[in-house]
Amino acid sequence: MKFVDEFRDRAIAERIVEKIKGFDSFRVNLMEVCGTHTMVIFKQGLKGMLPENVNLLSGPGCPVCVTSQEDIDKAIELARDRKVIITTFGDMVRVPGTNSSLEKEKGNGADIRIIYSPSEALKIARENPAKKVIFLAIGFETTSPLIAASLLDAQKEKIDNFFIFSSHKLIPPAMEALMESKEVRIDGFICPGHVSVTIGSNAYKFIVQKHSIPCVIGGFEPLDVLQSIYMLLKQIKKKKAEVEIEYFRAVHPQGNRIAQELVSRVFEVSDVSWRGLGIIPKSGLRLKREFYDLDAEEEFRPKIKKSKENPDCACGDVLRGVKKPTQCKLYRRICTPEEPYGPCMVSSEGTCAAYYKYG
Repeated sequence: MKFVDEFRDRAIAERIVEKIKGFDSFRVNLMEVCGTHTMVIFKQGLKGMLPENVNLLSGPGCPVCVTSQEDIDKAIELARDRKVIITTFGDMVRVPGTNSSLEKEKGNGADIRIIYSPSEALKIARENPAKKVIFLAIGFETTSPLIAASLLDAQKEKIDNFFIFSSHKLIPPAMEALMESKEVRIDGFICPGHVSVTIGSNAYKFIVQKHSIPCVIGGFEPLDVLQSIYMLLKQIKKKKAEVEIEYFRAVHPQGNRIAQELVSRVFEVSDVSWRGLGIIPKSGLRLKREFYDLDAEEEFRPKIKKSKENPDCACGDVLRGVKKPTQCKLYRRICTPEEPYGPCMVSSEGTCAAYYKYG
C-alpha cells in the first residue's frame, strides 16, 4: 500500500538504526510531543532498537491527558443537567474527575454520546431540538478547524441548541513552557505531524531561534520516526538548530491556510491550564465574543467545588517528561486500563497506556 508498506521496511529500518548508532559520542534526550508518535514508538519496539545514548522522552502530546482536572469536573457538572446531551470523543468518558467521571454519570442516567467528529454532534442537535447538545471540544490544532467549521454551520443554520465546551490546546506554547521550566534537559523535539499539517513548520521557528533546540516534524510510520531521530542527531552533532520536515508528504512550511483561517474566524488565543504544566500563556483557544451564544460555559456557568487530582498519580510528571510511568506508585499495581486512576492510562494516546500495553 502506497505510503504505508514502504515506511515499514525492516531492512531500511535496520540501516537507519546503524546510522543512528554512529552518533555514540554523546548522550541525548529527544522528546516527542505527539501521542500517536508515542504509540508508534512503543508498538513497533523502536526504543529497543536504539542505542543506550539516545533517550526518548514522551511529552504533553495527548489532548485527553493534558485536559485540566477543573475542565473534567466542569464537563461532569454539565452532564448532570437532564436537559443536556453531552457529546464527546470516547477517551474522555473514562477520565477520572475529582469525585466522578462521565462514565459514572452515564450510569446514573446522564445522556452522554460518543462521537467521532463535531459534525455528528451538530446532527444530534438538529435531531433533538428540545435538548441542549454540548460538544466537549478537546484537542490540539488538528481538531480545532473541524470544530470551527461546525460552529459556523450551526450559526448559518440558526441552530440554537448546539454548544461547545472549549478545552483546546496549542502545542508550540507547551514546548516553550517545557524549555522555560528546565526540569528536563531536552536536546531535540520530534514535532507532531498531524498538528504541523495545520500550522506548518514555521510555527516552531521560535524554538530554534530562542533556545537553539533542533526540531524535526515526523510522520507516523516506523521509518518516519527513525529518520526523524537520525535527522535530529545530525543537527546536534553539527551544533545546528533548525526546523526540518521529515513528514514532507503532508507538511509544508506555511501549513494549511484554509484551516488556519477557519480557526481565526471563530476562536481567539487565551491563557489556559494544562494538567502537569499549569497555566500556560496564550496556549488555548476560546470562542470569540460573537460566538458566545454557542459557548457552553457562557450559557450554563457550571459551578464546581475545588478540583483535586489524585496525589499519588504521576500523570503530570509523566506529561513533562520528569518521570516514566514505571516510577508512579500506582502504575500496574492498582492503575490499569481497566481501572485507570489518571488520564495517561485512559487515553489510547497516553504514555502510561503505551507502557502498559507495549512496554
